[in-house]
Amino acid sequence: MVSQTTASATPPAAPAPAVTDAVPAHALLPVYEPGELAALAARHGLTVSGARPPLGAYIRQLWGRRHFITAFATAKLTAQYSQAKLGQIWQIMTPLLNATVYYFIFGVLMNTKRNVEDFVPFLVTGVFIWTFTSSSITAGTRAISGNLGLVRALHFPRASLPIALALQQLQQLLFSLGALVLILIGFGQFPRPSWLLAIPALFLQAVFNTGVSMVVARLAARTPDIAQLTPFVLRTWMYASGVMWSMDSLLKGDRVPHVVKVALECNPAALFIDLMRFSLIESFSASQLPPHVWAIAAGWALVCGVGGFVYFWKAEELYGRG
Repeated sequence: MVSQTTASATPPAAPAPAVTDAVPAHALLPVYEPGELAALAARHGLTVSGARPPLGAYIRQLWGRRHFITAFATAKLTAQYSQAKLGQIWQIMTPLLNATVYYFIFGVLMNTKRNVEDFVPFLVTGVFIWTFTSSSITAGTRAISGNLGLVRALHFPRASLPIALALQQLQQLLFSLGALVLILIGFGQFPRPSWLLAIPALFLQAVFNTGVSMVVARLAARTPDIAQLTPFVLRTWMYASGVMWSMDSLLKGDRVPHVVKVALECNPAALFIDLMRFSLIESFSASQLPPHVWAIAAGWALVCGVGGFVYFWKAEELYGRG
């Protein structure tokens, strides 16, 4: 009897815990060091998404997208004034209206036309050529931020965007040069062999504009406030580029310190404007050009074109992120 009572009073033993409850699932996964992960990815042909390609491969990719670049530029140009009733006429009207305002403010009220022969062709040429540079740089500030959907959705060399927008501005300039030619002829500047010099001058300016556009495209992609600051910088630059007055007359004598004189003479925007005036306006002679003007203009185009492209390429994997 005693043994039976003792056996019945003993509580049943608790069930043993399941082994799977005591071991976390992630503990069953293999642990890799960063170097081992890179080797594993390379072994299976995996690469970093959006990684920056080598410079040579990047240039080849851009060349392969040349049809996209030209089509994108043309589409942007066509759509620019699609909502306006006058449409593409505004491509000509905008610089002409600016030239008219500058004529009355600077030419008439400030009498800057006093020392400038053929002031109207002089002024209109300056406004048209300056607008090309100004518009290219302004468009560059929106090259990435204004196309984030495209950047994040598709894989393509991002330099296509600032290059396409610079090409759009060149197309717009070529479209409006017809009006410039009519104005020149109307004021007695008829075609002559020197007009052919406008071709290399515009080429150098286009390369320069594209390079600067790529620089501001990278800056504005990381710091959007650049787009708000750019108009003030461009306005100051315009006043220092002789759009409305003769830089040659301003720099004569000892009124300007030598350092400032050299800086103004080497101002790239002023150089390209003066080269176009020298090409198109008969009264604008070689004596009004700074020394070695073609060499300096080519140097600006080379430095800014190549330097801007490399600078933009170095941040290729960062565009559209964050």
